[in-house]
Amino acid sequence: MSERSPPQRLPPMNALRAFDAVARRGSILKAADELGVVRGAIRQQLAVLETFFGIALFQRDGRRLVLTEKGRAFADSVGVAFGILTRASAELTAGERRTLRLGVPSAFVVWWLMPRVADLQAALPDVDVDIIPMPTVESLARHRDLDAVIMGGEYRPASDITAIRFMEDEFGPVATPDLAASLDLSAGVEALAGAVALASRSAPRLWDDWFAESGHAPIRFARNREFEDLLLAIGAARSGVGIAIVPRTAIGEDIDRGTLVAPYGFIARPAGYSLSIRSGDAKDAAFVRLADWLVGAGAALV
Repeated sequence: MSERSPPQRLPPMNALRAFDAVARRGSILKAADELGVVRGAIRQQLAVLETFFGIALFQRDGRRLVLTEKGRAFADSVGVAFGILTRASAELTAGERRTLRLGVPSAFVVWWLMPRVADLQAALPDVDVDIIPMPTVESLARHRDLDAVIMGGEYRPASDITAIRFMEDEFGPVATPDLAASLDLSAGVEALAGAVALASRSAPRLWDDWFAESGHAPIRFARNREFEDLLLAIGAARSGVGIAIVPRTAIGEDIDRGTLVAPYGFIARPAGYSLSIRSGDAKDAAFVRLADWLVGAGAALV
């Protein structure tokens, strides 16, 4: 008869809470404020956790703490675990109706999701989908208050997270007709060198991705303007401030009305859009119906 393995010991809960807060907030001070304790208590709990495992979870870079590779992987899993506990606790006191908190990029909310929200609610009549606009889209692992997140090119694979791709997209530079007419398009992409490039912190890689996917070498713009949100960058493009790089889903109506034009056309955005959920929710009926609706709505545009 084989011996039974001893039960696995778990780290102290307070140490896990401190670690999770520092990993999410990126600062001992912010973590201490969130948990209502002094900074020394956070440092002590981090030391307890590293002693428990016998490995470093953070690297010290001056005053900054940077997660190690193993620390980042553990932080993702801890975030998922706390998210499950938080939602399970909420469900104990909830009524019969279910609420799903869905984080969505702000521009995507305005231009794609909200015009279809009545259809979404009809497809999930017993579920309240609470749509949370996200100026800066981050992994679901960093938002335990959310049940799911819609991501575009920002998505990067993460442990314990399942991504369901539901829609393709295209992207490209757009500008007002007058600004586009002022460019010497016969010079090709080099004509952009005299323009102001508009971008957003919510999707900072779009210009780099466009140059890479279109096969053009990156150029130096006359000036770069970065906005907090993609909606602001699009607004600046509409006013003629410069040329914005945007997903087509965000400005389809502008193109149809002629408010904006795409002087170089659009190219496929490889990442498309994905619904990011916790792997433990993959078979939950509410999440399955949400994913099915997104897939159907996205396919209708093809």
